[in-house]
Amino acid sequence: MTRRDLVLAILAAAEGRPYTPVQIQKAVFLVCDNVDELIDQGPGFNFQPYDYGPFDSDVYSEIDGLQRQGLAVVAPSPRGSWNTYAATDAGIAEANDLFEQEIPDEDGDYIKNISNWVRSLSFSSLVKSIYEEYPEMRANSIFKG
Repeated sequence: MTRRDLVLAILAAAEGRPYTPVQIQKAVFLVCDNVDELIDQGPGFNFQPYDYGPFDSDVYSEIDGLQRQGLAVVAPSPRGSWNTYAATDAGIAEANDLFEQEIPDEDGDYIKNISNWVRSLSFSSLVKSIYEEYPEMRANSIFKG
């Protein structure tokens, strides 16, 4: 699968509910780190320590491409000056095909569990959890929580 397909699967795992920037970045990071064989076509991601932990702007590039294809929606957050990211109904349908045909069941379960986990935590709890498990990703942090 390509990184486009992986991002679509992660977005769709939330069943249309939106991710914040920190949630989608950390979800893609964790899936790539723990199930690295999923992206087996084309380039992978290259997460680097950034303001709030692991970050790769290519995650947003992939979402922008999915939005152009009608598979994702990028919308302004009602609570701040950032965007939210979600799969559309068409994106969920395409991702369901990926889950059935290309993603092994245990990896699909992991993607869904990570989706639920990152979206269940507050911003500070999520960033702290990542830093506890990946202290090297704190290198350029501006997070003070």
